[in-house]
Amino acid sequence: MIAVIDYGMGNLRSVSKALERVGAEVEVTSQPERIATAAAVVLPGVGAFRRCMENLEAAGLVDSVKEAAGSGKPFLGICVGMQILFKESLEFGHVPGLGILPGRVVPLRPKQKGLKVPHMGWNKVHLTQRPPILKGVPDAARVYFVHSFYVDCDIERLAATTTHYGLTFASSVVSGNLFATQFHPEKSQAVGLRLLENFAALSAGGQGAPR
Repeated sequence: MIAVIDYGMGNLRSVSKALERVGAEVEVTSQPERIATAAAVVLPGVGAFRRCMENLEAAGLVDSVKEAAGSGKPFLGICVGMQILFKESLEFGHVPGLGILPGRVVPLRPKQKGLKVPHMGWNKVHLTQRPPILKGVPDAARVYFVHSFYVDCDIERLAATTTHYGLTFASSVVSGNLFATQFHPEKSQAVGLRLLENFAALSAGGQGAPR
C-alpha cells in the first residue's frame, strides 16, 4: 500500500487517482500508524510553505514524515511537499522546514525579461542523475509546473533533474530512498504517469517499471 499523507494541503484526489491509474494500491491517510506500515509514502503539497508546516504540525505528522523519509522505503514529495523537506523557507519571513535535506526555499526571480512569476505551465527537465524512479523518462521531457519559489540547494549533489526558467534550479532531488519534485507528476501526462508507475514498482520491491 502507498500512503498519501493527508494534512489538508495537498492535491490528494489527483495524486491518488494518478497512482491508482498505474495500478497502485493507495490509501489517503492522516494516521501515523498507517504511514508507518505503508510500503511507500507520498507527501503532496500546495499553497504556502508556512501553512503547510503549520498543518503538518497541527496534525501531529512531523515525526511520521521524518521517520518515513529515513526508513529506507520509497518516499515521494511533490511541489511544496518537496520544499518542506528542506531546512527553511524565505516565503513570508524565515520559516523552518523539516530539515531532512540541506538547502532553503527562496523566491523565483528569473534573470530574463518577460518571464512571469509564478512559473506556470510546461517546461523541460534535464537529467543530471537517473535513479530508478526516472527509468524510461527521456532527457528534456516536458512536465507541468506551478510555483513562485524554488529550492536553493547543492544541485550537483542533490538534483536528479534541473530546469531553466531565467535561472537553473533543481526541479527534482534524490537522496537515497527519497525523491521529490517541484513539478506535478499527476499533471504531467505520460511523463508523470511513467514516474508514478516507477514509484509504484519500487514500492512493490521492484527496480522501476519495465520499458
